[in-house]
Amino acid sequence: MNEAPQRQLDNISWHSRLSLRIVVVFLGLLVLVQAVTLALVRTGIDTNARDNLSDQLNLGEQVFKRLLRQNADHFIESTRVLALDFGFRAAISSNDEATIASALLNHGERLGAGFAAFTDTAGDIRGSTTELGQAAEGLVSSLMQQSGAEQTEDSSGIHVVVLDGRLFQIVTVPVKAPLTIGWVIMGFKLDNALLLDMRRLTGVDVVVLSHQGKLPWQTTLSQLPQASAKALLTQWSPTAEAVREQGKSPGMLSLPEGDQVWRSITLDGPPGQEVEAILLRSVDEAVAPYHRLEGTILLFSLLGVAVFAVGSVVTARRIIGPVHTLTKLAQRLSDGDYAMPVPQQGEDEIGALSIAFESMRQAMQQRESEIRALAFTDGLTQMPNWARFSADVKEAVEDARQQPGSACAVLMLDLDRFKHVNDVLGHDTGDQLLQLVGQRLRRLIFDPRNTVARLSGDEFAVLLRQGDVAQAKAVARTILDKLDAPLMLNGQTVDLGAGIGIAVYPEHASDGDELIRRAEVAMYKAKQTHLGHIVFRPELDMRSDEALSLLGELRRAIEHQELRLFLQPKVCMASGEVKGAEALVRWQHPTRGMVPPMKFIPFAEQTGFIRQITYWLLEESARIWRQWADSGVRLDLSVNLSARDLIDSDLPAHLNRLLILHGVPPEHLCLEITESAIMDDPNHALQTLEQFHYMGVKMAIDDFGTGYSSLAYLKRLPVDELKIDKSFVMNMQHDSQDEKIVRSVIDLAHNMGLRVVAEGLEDRHAWERLSALDCDLAQGYWIAKPMPSDQFLAWASTWQLPAAPETAVQTAGHTQGETA
Repeated sequence: MNEAPQRQLDNISWHSRLSLRIVVVFLGLLVLVQAVTLALVRTGIDTNARDNLSDQLNLGEQVFKRLLRQNADHFIESTRVLALDFGFRAAISSNDEATIASALLNHGERLGAGFAAFTDTAGDIRGSTTELGQAAEGLVSSLMQQSGAEQTEDSSGIHVVVLDGRLFQIVTVPVKAPLTIGWVIMGFKLDNALLLDMRRLTGVDVVVLSHQGKLPWQTTLSQLPQASAKALLTQWSPTAEAVREQGKSPGMLSLPEGDQVWRSITLDGPPGQEVEAILLRSVDEAVAPYHRLEGTILLFSLLGVAVFAVGSVVTARRIIGPVHTLTKLAQRLSDGDYAMPVPQQGEDEIGALSIAFESMRQAMQQRESEIRALAFTDGLTQMPNWARFSADVKEAVEDARQQPGSACAVLMLDLDRFKHVNDVLGHDTGDQLLQLVGQRLRRLIFDPRNTVARLSGDEFAVLLRQGDVAQAKAVARTILDKLDAPLMLNGQTVDLGAGIGIAVYPEHASDGDELIRRAEVAMYKAKQTHLGHIVFRPELDMRSDEALSLLGELRRAIEHQELRLFLQPKVCMASGEVKGAEALVRWQHPTRGMVPPMKFIPFAEQTGFIRQITYWLLEESARIWRQWADSGVRLDLSVNLSARDLIDSDLPAHLNRLLILHGVPPEHLCLEITESAIMDDPNHALQTLEQFHYMGVKMAIDDFGTGYSSLAYLKRLPVDELKIDKSFVMNMQHDSQDEKIVRSVIDLAHNMGLRVVAEGLEDRHAWERLSALDCDLAQGYWIAKPMPSDQFLAWASTWQLPAAPETAVQTAGHTQGETA
């Protein structure tokens, strides 16, 4: 499974997730709006609270004055009763001080007065109840002096005096007979009851301060704690004179109970005595209701934010949830899992996206099915091909391995006389024959658990998932019996036969690849001996012990870099210039030395290891070409392909990647394919060659003249070059028929627009004859033997066509050519 997208999704940091960003953005906007709102509300509340404090002090001042006035009015009315009393006036007229004093005492006690006194019109005390009354002496005259006129009934009002540290409200009432003959003075003590009324009615505290002459201010009446009263007195004293004279305010008073706003009221008193009523309103108490309102607003704001946050999360999940679902489904699609349909995610844009995903899934599933069918199906017979058969064998071996005692068998089948049918009746008839054989095999192997495949050319295979040697032999005999029955094709009777090789897991092999290879070895032996079918045995496998050892060593050869790239030059016969080289593989074995190609190449083709060798040879050829190009040399390179390479569906793509990786122009690479390799499976070979042709790679028919290909088919192949087989070139000097064949091939190739390469050039005479026949290129021992690739450029820079003819004939002991 491709885990990269899932890891990318899992690795998204928490602050990068879309859902979180949606919640943060909208929640942040709400919090910002709420914060601004709360700030504005708080500012408004603070302004309103301060305005309200001023209003409360105004109200407190009015209430305090009204209370004093009410007290005064009550006291005046009560005192006037005494002033109107006939006996009291008679006592005054008779100057009966004892009666005056008794009347003052009785009436004062009845009214609750602190003291009572009577003065004459001059302000002198004529009688008093207590010594406090003596302190009122001169009060009437001083009040008269303050008012600038004689006191009248209407002018009797509110006055206060501090006597013996206590605060008294003074009322004066004239005594008339009928003219004013004196004044009754009553002093009523002011106590905390007045302050309590103020606190109850207005929430304002009152503190009365006073001072006499140059004495310091002192607290006369207060309900404040001692520490608070002292703090008030400390802050008031320095500013008292400015406040009283200029109306300045000291601002906020800081008391232990908290900040207090205040207002001063000057009370009328006797000369030399100053009395101030300080009205206090606690700021904390005044704004407490507003703070509760703020708390309520904040609580509802937080509740709103919480509700909005929950709603944002739910909304974000409703948006992001389908996106996550589609992301996971996209990952499944990228892994090739198309089974799960994409559920529709609503009716909005996300829903439209999910519908698009579902359409994409269905289209991809259909294309995947088509691709798999093309990749694992033979185009001619519509049977499983080599890739499908190989995968099924590996699966069957694995299943058998999981079930002790189980076995599976592979039957490899190669038709007899198929090439004869192609040559005589044509390739269309040959294709029909292969289709009929495939149909017969499918009818014989009817169990759907088993696999019948066409591998290449006239080669078929059967997989028995539950089969031992006896069952495999029985199936082989049935197949041979059915193939012995003549076939009618286009009015022609065709007789077929086959060679069948059998290999069984676990008796003959330990894995799927080895099982197929050993069935193939047994098939080749059956073809050689014409025994119909043969079960694999170790001695069939090319000196089996040595071969098995060689296979293991060959696998390690690539890993340990034991293969070597050798090059044999190709020279232009017209100019004598080196035009390119053929790439050959050599094996530098650590103990056996240089292993000849004929020792391991056929074995590699038989075992299928030729694929790895071909890939290595292409890689090395591209690499050495790039080295040449970097040094300013551009030559052509030729590489041989085997029959197995032509059925490798991955080879064209692999070669294209190599050319791009090393920057090799396709026209500088030539792929050489033998006639026999092409004719094993002409249709598949044609498809592969056309892919190379579209890439721009050149192609050559190697060993031309030794196969059985028809010219009609040859002209369909996208080839650029024919290589005359070395056997004809080497025998031209001794056999005139071979020279005629060479001439015919050159003429045929030139008429078809193809270039001709003669291989096996062994002497000067052959060079001259080929040059006379207008051959294009030549290669052979007379020019140079294959050499290590790192020596090639040095050789090419010194190469010159020999001027003198050869006097000695090359011996037959020379190697007759090279294959790779």
